[in-house]
Order: sequence, then structure tokens, then C-alpha cells
Amino acid sequence: MTRFFARVAAALAVLAAFPAMAQPVDTGHLVAELVARDATVTPGATTYVAVRQKIDKGWHTYWRNSGDSGEATKVVWTLPAGWTAGDIVWPTPQRQPTGPLMNYGYHDEVLLPVPITVPASARPGETVTLKAAAAFLVCEEICVPEDAVLTLTLPVADGLAQPDAKWGAAIAKTLAEAPAPAGLDAAFAKQGGNVALAITGAALKDVDLAQAYFFPFDSTVIDHAKPQAIERGPDGLTLTLTLTPGYAFQEGAGPKAMTGVLSLGGKAYEISAQAGALPAGASGLGAPAKASGGGVALGLPLAAAFAFLGGLILNLMPCVFPILAMKATSLAGHAHDRRAAQSQGLAFLAGVLATFLALAGVLIALRAGGEAVGWGFQLQSPPVVAGLALLMLAVALNLSGVFEVGTSLQGAGSSLAGRGGLAGAFFTGALAVVVAAPCTAPFMAPALGWALTQSAPAALTVFLALGLGFAAPFALAAFLPGLLTRLPKPGPWMDGFKKLMAFPMYGTAAWLAWVLAVQAGDMALAGVLAGAVLLALAAWLAGAAQRRLAAGGRPIGLVGASAALGLAAVCAALWQNGVSEEMTKAAPDAPAQASVPYETYSPEKLAAARAAGKPVFVNFTAAWCVTCQVNEKVALTSQGVADAFKATGAIYLKADWTRKDAEIAAELAKHGRAGVPLYLVYGAKGGDGVILPQILTEGLVVRALKDAQNR
Repeated sequence: MTRFFARVAAALAVLAAFPAMAQPVDTGHLVAELVARDATVTPGATTYVAVRQKIDKGWHTYWRNSGDSGEATKVVWTLPAGWTAGDIVWPTPQRQPTGPLMNYGYHDEVLLPVPITVPASARPGETVTLKAAAAFLVCEEICVPEDAVLTLTLPVADGLAQPDAKWGAAIAKTLAEAPAPAGLDAAFAKQGGNVALAITGAALKDVDLAQAYFFPFDSTVIDHAKPQAIERGPDGLTLTLTLTPGYAFQEGAGPKAMTGVLSLGGKAYEISAQAGALPAGASGLGAPAKASGGGVALGLPLAAAFAFLGGLILNLMPCVFPILAMKATSLAGHAHDRRAAQSQGLAFLAGVLATFLALAGVLIALRAGGEAVGWGFQLQSPPVVAGLALLMLAVALNLSGVFEVGTSLQGAGSSLAGRGGLAGAFFTGALAVVVAAPCTAPFMAPALGWALTQSAPAALTVFLALGLGFAAPFALAAFLPGLLTRLPKPGPWMDGFKKLMAFPMYGTAAWLAWVLAVQAGDMALAGVLAGAVLLALAAWLAGAAQRRLAAGGRPIGLVGASAALGLAAVCAALWQNGVSEEMTKAAPDAPAQASVPYETYSPEKLAAARAAGKPVFVNFTAAWCVTCQVNEKVALTSQGVADAFKATGAIYLKADWTRKDAEIAAELAKHGRAGVPLYLVYGAKGGDGVILPQILTEGLVVRALKDAQNR
């Protein structure tokens, strides 16, 4: 009987204290409170109490690893004697891109459960007060540190704990969905500037891995803002993670383990990967998944196939026409000498492949060193642009007959034109690649974006496939007798055709001079024009000397030609020394020529434009990108597009990558791109940006803007 009355008294105490009392606190940009999973607690048991955050719209708080910036929520407990609190059980975070940064955290509402152990000495019938001092960093466009002291009273009772009527189910659901170990095998290994993280296990079989993403516990090892390329294997997947620039990962250094959360969209697992051999079955087979964070995860076979197709299409891009005109002239000259034509085709192929691989090697090395560069990076350097402009002028003057280099057109620009002109064919292939770099053909963008997140061997394989596709048409044409026999036999017509082909080269030189003016200003343009005049004089004097020598006279003009060439070299050297990096950065932006008003892109302007609730069109372009300039004239400056911008209220941002810009490079990488053009359209109601095709039409842009108005 005595025990019965004790139980009744305890039950009455529970009813008197029910429900558990919490005091919400409004910290300014969120409301915080302590909420309990159980309505009562039992002596000797463990319960869960959660720090609930109701966050203002547009604001967010942070996960245990906040990413590139921010700070995790911290909780310090004050508990009765004998009571203990464990670590926060962190729910899977959301990615929070902020300009070039990537952060991890929560918005709207989040519960952070904490295990509370009740001592066996707790007495049924009593109520206890739990106190927690919580510190939050709450961010929108600005960040505000806020804190609160939270309290919760809980009754102690015998028997099984009963779930709290209001918060019990929500906390139980949070605990059930929280990342936990699932027997997954994981290992990682350094590959160039990346880390390959391979994960296998039964939990990953027959699961959609398209949304896979690794949230590391350590904030210092990987570059959070870079896309995580995914390769699906029969037993799991391999994620390619970019190392933080400058991270020490030499032999014997670096982490022995990488721990974190593998999120698959609906499910998440804790993993602990050890440094060492990657588990079999994590890559190489199965369909490739889509990359997380806007990246591209094609897998090596598909990326190489895309690169080959992109290389084929690159031959149709306007920036390559002048060089291919040279090659066509040479092919016509050897059309009826099968062996010579085939040798020329193979030499051209070798020049293309060697130059593609050389550019790729430099690009990979620069990116591994932390440089924000992408495809076409060499044309972001004013000295390189100036040198190419003078080289194109020299080639054009040679084609015009002002002077001769050897007996073969393919010797243009090279004194190595002997040995049947093979060195000249090699040089033409190299020159074609350098000039083709500003162009990004369809299929190239995802392939190169994937390649630049992979190991060096994989990246070089993709660039090799790109070179094979680019060189294939002319290399194969040299081995097709049926095609060659259709070409007219060499004759006087070839001299006229050769001189006609000089004009595309003059056009290329003029275009490069314009690019230089955009990059480095009027003084740089004046310098290269002075060099061009001296180079033309040198070419004319050299030609005069050659003609005099052919007529049996003394080539006295060679002395003047050498002097003029020396002056041109001095002029180029003075110009290069005069244009410092600071002048390049300070060069004024080119005036707007489009009929649609635009603002210069920045991550802050993009965030503000999206917050305004209007469609946003972002144009990633460069003066040296011929495809970009064609799209500008054909689609982006038409009256129909201007009317669509006005009707939809869309905001136009232009990201000009003519000069190096780390923020633009980071945004391109975030969308799996290594170069321009890139066109993004953001809807008025938020969400991810839609990537438009690289070749624009007026109708395509108008439809995209109208769709964004309702999206």
C-alpha cells in the first residue's frame, strides 16, 4: 500500500509539472529554446534535449564545420549535480554558397539534440531545471553574433519515459535522420592537387548517387567551394575533392584520416576514411553520376568522348578559321603527292597534340599552385597577346608575299621549314591550338570542367582526346586519296589563293590588338602598333634582300632588316616592362556597347539582385573569346532581347574575364566550367541558375528570360 501511494504522489507531481516548461528567447534574428524528447525522465536513463532554432527568413546559422567562413553554434550546460550532457547530434547541413565561398549550416528551423544522462540518484517526484548558454552566429549578407541563456524544467518519474506531446516526434525524427556510421569502407589518396575519396558498402548499392556530397569535419583540408566530381562504381563511388591551396600533403605529411558526413540527398552517413589504397569497386564501372555543387562528374571515358566531340566542333569556331585556311592551302599544294600529304597530316597532328598537352600541363600546374586560371589562360596575359598579334602579322605578311620563309606555306613563322616542310606543319598545328584557346565549343565545357577537378593523368587524357578531335579532320583528309584527287593540281592559282588567305591572318592580328587594348589600355595598344610597323618594315627589307639575292645581287638589305627586327624586339621589351600587373588591373573597363544596360558582376551584386525577387541574367565573357563576341552581336544586343529584359524586369550582370579575376574563376569552377562563355539565368523565385547553351540565339534568350520570370 505504501508503494502504491508513492507512485500516486509521483504521478501527481508529473501532472503538476506537465508539460516541461521552456523559456523561448528572441536573440534578434532567431528564436531559441530548449525542448525535450520525453515528457518525464527516468533515474539512470538517457534522454535528449534539443536546442531549437527558429531562424528568420533569409538568415542562417552554421554546422559543426562552418565551411569557408562562419562559426558553429556553441552550447555550455549548467546542470544539477550528477547530471551530464554529451555532444550535439548534428543534423546533415545544407550547402550555403556565398560568392566564391561555400559554407555549411541551417536555415528556417533546426533542432540540435544533446544526450542528457540522468543520475541513478535522481528522485522520482522532483523537478529539475536544465540551463544552457548558447552562442549563435546568424548571417544573411551580414553576420551577427547572438546568444541566449535557455532553461527547461523536467519532472523525474519512475517507469518508462513517455514522449513529449509537442516535440517528442520531431526530436526522434531528427535523431533517426542524423548521420551515423553504416559499415562503409572508405579510403583516400592524393592525386595531384586533389584527393580521391573512395567509399564502398552495402548501403550504397542500388542507390541514386547523383546528389552525393562529402561534408568534412576538418575545415582545413579541402577547398569547400570547388565542385566534388562523382564517379560511380559497382560497389560505391569515388569523390574527387580539391585540396585547399597551399595545403601541405607531401610524403609523410597530411592527415592520416578524413572524417565527415556523406550525404546522398535523403540519407546521410558518418564515414572515417584512412589514407591508403582505394577500395575496389568504388569507381571505373557503372553509369557516372552528376556532380554536386554545380560540377560535372562524367567519368573518364565519357569526359574523353565529350572532349573528342568538342575538338571536332572546335574546327567550326571562327577563331580557328585563319589557321585552318593556312592548312587548307598547304593541303591543296600537296594534294597530288600522297606521301607528302600524309607526312604533312601527321606533322600537323603532332603539333596539335604536343601543344594541347603542353598547355594542359601548364594549366594544371598553375591551378595546383593556387592560380585562378582556366582554359584560354594564356590570352589573359597582355605580353602573350601582344606577341601573338605580331606573330599573326608576320604570318600574314609572309602569305602576302612580302617575304618568304622556305618554300612551303607551312614554314610561315618558322625557320625550320626545311625537311619537306614537316617542321612548318608542326608549327601550324601548334599555332592553331594557341589561337583556338579562346573558343569553347559545345561538349568541351563539361569535359574540361571535369578534367580540371581530376588527377593530372586523367586531365591530360581528356586534353589528349580534345587534341585528337581537333586535328582529326585535316589528319584524316591527308589519308583519303579520293578527297585529295578532287582538288585541282598545283599551279599559278595557288599564289593567288595563298595571298587571299593572308587577310584572315590580318584580321586575327587586328582582333588580338583590340583584345590587348581592352586588357591593358591605350598605351599598350600604341606599343604593339609601333612594334607592328617595325615588324612590317623588317619583313619588307627581308623580302627585298631575298629578291636581290635571287637576282644574283648582294643582299645588302639584310643588314637593314636585321636592324629593324632588333628595334622591334626592343620596342616589345620596353612595352612589356612598361605594362605592370598593377596597370593591367587598373586598366579601365571597356565601355558598354550593348543595347541592354548591365552592371559589372560581383558575388555581392548577384546576391543583391537575387534578393530583389527579379530574374537575373549573368554573362561570363571575355574580349578574347570569339564565341562570346559572336553571341554578343547576334543575340545579346538585339532589340528583341532588350525588350525582353525590359518586360521581365531582369537584371543583367556581365562577368568580364578578359583579365584574371579569382572571383569569376571560382564561379566558373562552381558550375563545372574551365572557361567562357557561360550564361546563367536565375529565376525570380530563387533556386539554382539555369545554364544556357554556349551558342545563343535571340529566341533562346527571350524564352529563358520569360521562363525565369515565373520560376
